[in-house]
Amino acid sequence: MYDVVALGELLIDFTANGSSEQGNGLFEANPGGAPCNVLSMLTRLGRHTAFVGKVGEDIFGRLLKATIEEVGIDSAGLVLDASANTTLAFVQNAPDGDREFSFYRDPGADELLCPEELPLEMLGQTRIFHFGSLSLTREPSRSATRAAVEAARAGGALVSFDPNLRASLWKSLDTAKEQMLWGCSVCGLLKIAEEELEFLTGCKEIGEGAAQLREQFPNIQLLLVTRGKQGSIAFWKELMVSQPTYLQIKAVDTTGAGDTFCGCCLHFVLEYGLEQLNGELLTGMLRFANAAASLITAKKGAIRSMPELDAVRRLMEEA
Repeated sequence: MYDVVALGELLIDFTANGSSEQGNGLFEANPGGAPCNVLSMLTRLGRHTAFVGKVGEDIFGRLLKATIEEVGIDSAGLVLDASANTTLAFVQNAPDGDREFSFYRDPGADELLCPEELPLEMLGQTRIFHFGSLSLTREPSRSATRAAVEAARAGGALVSFDPNLRASLWKSLDTAKEQMLWGCSVCGLLKIAEEELEFLTGCKEIGEGAAQLREQFPNIQLLLVTRGKQGSIAFWKELMVSQPTYLQIKAVDTTGAGDTFCGCCLHFVLEYGLEQLNGELLTGMLRFANAAASLITAKKGAIRSMPELDAVRRLMEEA
């Protein structure tokens, strides 16, 4: 039995990292991809995880396979495809660490995962199944994602979903919204950024948008809203709990911060279960997840940059 199995994109984030002697920009090849970022944080916290997806059988695909194995993520569900290239993303950071992406993915290997390539036994033996929206951008990965959700739910898994909107990867925002709302319709735990909540609901006020989604999709038991420097909010049953973030950490790259947050929250759900949550536990969960997310912004990249448990606790104690 796995704690968490995740499906989706596994790619290289080429992050700007200074200039050469000739004045040319240098980029650092950071292994990334939101679902595996989540798994990396969970693995750092001692959880048994596995990834399902596809990369190219190229230098980047082999690097990514070796990386997730190195950090302790089971790679049995990773397919290497000699006919496709691994997806690449070039990341440009602003002075505050925020970022802009340029993707090379039309199609990338991750979009070519087929339903028949799914490790159904693995999907039927996990406590939580996590996915994002990038595997829904086109076929055949869209059908593979839907089949994976069905297999995981049949095995009794809690489904976790992160819309993770990357507008440039969709042929239309109408399609993006349609597919993201499908994701909301099948999950029990939804982690969503503030701007994505507004995109899906049209509501600028977080409480109003959360209420609308929860009314439309009563299957959502725990709704987590990330707000960047403003912290995060959890909605569970009749409770709404919010916590600030840790602004004393100087951000250099916010890539993976939301995924780190998500991994920490899934860790808490694995520890306590959804039905056992209360205001105190939700507060502790958000404080811990906010601290971990703040720490990762001090480094470049995500999969190899997840904070150690002791570092998270120290930051919480010092605040």
